[in-house]
Amino acid sequence: MVYFEWDRADLTSQAAAVIDQAVANINGEAGCAPNTVSIAGHTDTSGASAYNQRLSQRRADIVASALASRGIDSSIITEEAKGETDLAKATRDGVREPLNRRSEVVITVQ
Repeated sequence: MVYFEWDRADLTSQAAAVIDQAVANINGEAGCAPNTVSIAGHTDTSGASAYNQRLSQRRADIVASALASRGIDSSIITEEAKGETDLAKATRDGVREPLNRRSEVVITVQ
């Protein structure tokens, strides 16, 4: 899970550390290589729905870019923008909820 600040799609140092650790875990295992990587970008419910959809795509994009820059083959990465749907913590419309501002990353290894 990679979390973002409100209305931002850039990686914090903590988010970059999460990505670094995931890549290190894969590279640290002999014979372990990523097979597929799926990234789903999310937002909280503050802001307009259309804007949040675009923001969630930017969040997925930045995580995909960070993984690729750390040696993960970009051809195995898929992205999805979920906007303010599929909330980690249910809230009413217009609520700034840090747990909902995230990109979920699933890495399948072979």
